[in-house]
Amino acid sequence: MLNYTIDILEEEIKEFSPQVLEILLKDKTTKKNIIWATNNYSVHGYKFGFDDQITIDSVTGFHSNVVKPRTEKTRENQIIRIREKAEVFTPSWVCNKQNNLVDHAWFGYNHVFNIEKENIWDSIKEPIKFPTESGKTWKDYVLEPRLEISCGEAPYLVSRYDTVTGQYIEISERIGLLDRKLRVLSENVDDKEEWLNWAYKAYKSIYGYDWQGDNVLLARENLLCTFIDYYVFKFYKEPSEELLLNIAFILSWNIWQMDGLKFVVPDSCKDKSNNFVQLSLFDVPVENKPCEGCAKNDPLFHSGIYCKVMDWGESKEIKFVSLLNKK
Repeated sequence: MLNYTIDILEEEIKEFSPQVLEILLKDKTTKKNIIWATNNYSVHGYKFGFDDQITIDSVTGFHSNVVKPRTEKTRENQIIRIREKAEVFTPSWVCNKQNNLVDHAWFGYNHVFNIEKENIWDSIKEPIKFPTESGKTWKDYVLEPRLEISCGEAPYLVSRYDTVTGQYIEISERIGLLDRKLRVLSENVDDKEEWLNWAYKAYKSIYGYDWQGDNVLLARENLLCTFIDYYVFKFYKEPSEELLLNIAFILSWNIWQMDGLKFVVPDSCKDKSNNFVQLSLFDVPVENKPCEGCAKNDPLFHSGIYCKVMDWGESKEIKFVSLLNKK
């Protein structure tokens, strides 16, 4: 099984299951792999450019230490990413406060999962109580959809570690939105098959996207290892490769790479032309037109590749941008 800490090594994922790593690198929209979408890695040479796909070879073997969580990136690299993409990660105590606001609205009372104390918190040790007057149950909570925009390493969804300090967080103290779903599930279900069925539903209910490919990979890895943590915590044994393949498949859809302002694959908008090939001096010149969506700042008219997500209820692919007109 994976012998991971805060920095999940792609080399170890490959050794355990090349298929799991292959799925974690997939982009379901393009049917290829996610791309770097940054020039931070170009110093590593060929196939590390902005538009290059992240492959198994580019994150294992000689390049096994290339992708690192934010806390292990150099200070210079952190500053560059802040300047280029305003990449600033949120400490866990802030994530906890905001996640608590979400749960206060859903449950109708405070201190559902923990009690805040300045920059720390004390987790509630008793099983979570559900509001009987509203008729809501633990199943409703597990199914409630949650989205983390510009998710980075997904600190709002899972809290294996503090993305600012790098401090590891014990499973009993975790505060992510998915952590809370898995806690509630484990408190209410003991049968392994039923637990797995609802764990899959929990994973299908959470979503996150980011521009930069390394963040997408790190977020997917964090959510995958969170599944391992809770499975071991509940059943005192490690999950099989088959189970991790199932989780990885869900994550390849629900944690995706996207320009969050345009809802397309990063940098995929191109100028349009009439595709007329100029053969002589008497031919009509090619007319280039800027992307209409970019020119008008209209998310519905971009020439780029609109990102797709899975509608798990209908078992069909949909464009994420199509959700703009829905509640």
